[in-house]
Amino acid sequence: MEKLIYPLWKSDALDADAFRDNLLAAGDDMIGLPGVRGLRLAVADSAVAAGQGRRMAATRPLPDAMVSVWLDAAAQQRAALEALLDTLATRHSCYLVTESEPIVNTQHPPAVGERGYGMCHVVFLQRPQRLSEQEWLANWQGLHTSVAIDTQSTFGYRQNVIVRGLSYAAAPLDAMIEEHFPPQAMASDYAFYNVKEGDDEGLRAHANAMIESCSRFIDFDRIDVIPMSEYLLKSIG
Repeated sequence: MEKLIYPLWKSDALDADAFRDNLLAAGDDMIGLPGVRGLRLAVADSAVAAGQGRRMAATRPLPDAMVSVWLDAAAQQRAALEALLDTLATRHSCYLVTESEPIVNTQHPPAVGERGYGMCHVVFLQRPQRLSEQEWLANWQGLHTSVAIDTQSTFGYRQNVIVRGLSYAAAPLDAMIEEHFPPQAMASDYAFYNVKEGDDEGLRAHANAMIESCSRFIDFDRIDVIPMSEYLLKSIG
């Protein structure tokens, strides 16, 4: 089984919520395609408008949504999904990834077909040229993971290493991260960094630790951060 991610861009004629609704309406069609074992949708809709201050853009325009799909055999089965996505988005790209899940979402488990709790931070990364792949992974997945867990209010955390792009002209990306935050973290830095409201000292300590750790494996001019709503359309389990 293989996990693919599809960043999607909407038509200018659609607002974010209409794009979301079109994607959700096509969910059963996507689930019914051969080989689809799991399906998840993330979309930058009005429900995460309070988190717009957290957006960062190295890629312009940023994707408006992302489909994650698990297929038995991507080489044989992804064409049918991509034909359907062609009818829903103005363009898309495709990446094969390996997924790890340092924090499994047991606090707010999603219901199939319904919007997940809070906000999903979708992050696209490029590996800094100063680091070998081995050094980059050691800094990110080895050293940074515990820092991210200790300094933020995440209740779900997935790390996706991009194996390769599968579509023509896919941007040269190396990783995609999915972080689940409570709704208060959209607008409050205190909630985001998991400290009490008004605890400026705690906020500085957590923020500085996080930034220092991130700087070991991220170039901040080569990162995309997109607050999104997440929908589980088909569970793998």
